[in-house]
Amino acid sequence: MSSVSLRGLEKHYGTQRVIAQLDLEIVDQEFLALVGPSGCGKSTLLRMIAGLETPTGGTILIDGRRMNEVPPMHRDVAMVFQNYALYPHMSGAGNMSFGLRMRHESRNVIEAAVAEAAGALNLADYLARRPTELSGGQRQRVAMGRAMVRAPRLFLFDEPLSNLDAKLRVHMRTEIKALHRRLQVTSIYVTHDQIEAMTMADRIVVLNGGSIEQIGTPEELYERPANLFVAGFIGSPSMNMLPGVVAPDGGLVLESGVCLSGLTPPAPPGQTVILGVRPEHMAFNPAAASATVRVLEVQPTGADTIVVCDLAGLPLIASQRDYAHLERDSEVPVSFTLSRLHWFDQTTKSALRPN
Repeated sequence: MSSVSLRGLEKHYGTQRVIAQLDLEIVDQEFLALVGPSGCGKSTLLRMIAGLETPTGGTILIDGRRMNEVPPMHRDVAMVFQNYALYPHMSGAGNMSFGLRMRHESRNVIEAAVAEAAGALNLADYLARRPTELSGGQRQRVAMGRAMVRAPRLFLFDEPLSNLDAKLRVHMRTEIKALHRRLQVTSIYVTHDQIEAMTMADRIVVLNGGSIEQIGTPEELYERPANLFVAGFIGSPSMNMLPGVVAPDGGLVLESGVCLSGLTPPAPPGQTVILGVRPEHMAFNPAAASATVRVLEVQPTGADTIVVCDLAGLPLIASQRDYAHLERDSEVPVSFTLSRLHWFDQTTKSALRPN
């Protein structure tokens, strides 16, 4: 089992800075997810931990030992890639046992390790098949089995589910999380899918432009985003953002001049702020309405209905439980769950907290 420390880590490609003075502590047996938009540096960070990329500056420590100069094969980490990276001419068993054979383990050790991993991953019936004879999910399980048999002290996952269909991704999320609980090996998981991170990780690191925006549990990032970027990135559909000025009576005057009433911004009158409202924290309730919106689209998704609205020229998306009986182009009152609103400073983009 292993802890990982990244201290002042940097990565440049010429004049392009990909990772900037990054500090991160990953505790033993933790499942940590790295999320962020494309190009934010999450895969580069993972590859530096694996030894596949060389840091420009800073230090990588695994269990307190400096790893910067240690070759990948001697770091005792296993990496599962997005594209499976299986040898096409080898069977499932051959792919899974390759690393052990390169370490010249005995036949009995190899067979026992492959059998144990195959049992855990429900692959026993597919070990004789080559990758072209396996489904996407089976290939990914073979890739995970290849990592498992090495009994590494650290698992690294680089967007392992992005090539799978939606239904299989949900199933594989469950399998990976169950595997982590069973093996209790420290795991670092890179994904651009914040739903994956929210459902699997103990903690999430939100990256943007090579820097850390926020670290926390899924609940912390959802309930208390540190800034506008995290608020917009975590949650699906995304949080609605309404810029305006705090009114003398505590309401919010939007740029169009429309005033949202009944709000209590944690800022003095006259301050420019951004109101963040999650789609699920809105209701079409005339008794407690803060504003009136025009319905643009009603999109049933099964358990929920997405309602796309216009609020004084600003887009607004609401998520309603069950079917919302609303007509296109109708004018309807909308209310917000006041205890679940988020406020941000327009200049600094940081969250504003009640005193």
